Amino acid sequence: MSLNSKIYEGKAKILYKTEDPEILLADFKDDATAFNAQKRGTITNKGVINCSISTQLFQQLEAHGIKTHYIDNPNPHQMRVKAVKILPLEVVVRNIAAGSLCQQTGLPLGTLLKQPLVEFYYKNDSLGDPLLTRDRLYLLELATPEQVDTITHLALKINDFLSNFFQRCSITLVDFKLEFGLDAQQQLLLADEISPDTCRLWDTHAGNDPDSWVLDKDRFRKDLGNVEHAYQEVLQRVLKAVNSNN
Repeated sequence: MSLNSKIYEGKAKILYKTEDPEILLADFKDDATAFNAQKRGTITNKGVINCSISTQLFQQLEAHGIKTHYIDNPNPHQMRVKAVKILPLEVVVRNIAAGSLCQQTGLPLGTLLKQPLVEFYYKNDSLGDPLLTRDRLYLLELATPEQVDTITHLALKINDFLSNFFQRCSITLVDFKLEFGLDAQQQLLLADEISPDTCRLWDTHAGNDPDSWVLDKDRFRKDLGNVEHAYQEVLQRVLKAVNSNN
């Protein structure tokens, strides 16, 4: 593969062309960023761990009727995926109050929401990825009303599955970010990744100290330490849950 085949480099992954124009190669990086890339660092083996976790979860979701961009893994830190045109939306599903929801509403950390909250953010770093109303989303023509309805339905379906799956891992799925894209046939597919980078995950076996709950990128954001261990712990629990089904 030549270096010229690189078509995009983001905060967490590099995308390469392949011989098939409808297939891309996603290379997961060890780089870590937070606060819209204002904080930068490296998490040892993050690329391999996140690629492995995403692979397992994409396969589980595919088996439950959720269509994703995942194809296979040519090596531990790379994933072959279907080429999609990513919608410029970050879809966030929240089950428990944390992060920006607490900061913007005053809800106490850990407040259980009466029903999952689905939010849309404009995927635009220069604007700081702002929260969108549906009217603003339509004003910017980021997606059609039909696509928004489909994405909302899929996001809730994914949340239901992942919440139950992580519960079997003794992990609470607090909230998470999804991205969707359109393939060559204009089919809407779940894309990007599902990992401790994109999910807020709390250890259900942890004690009373909220910092001890954290098994995700908040350990990096808040300088809590043991970041690599937390990511590895999530992978081991995910693999154990998958293997228990086989």
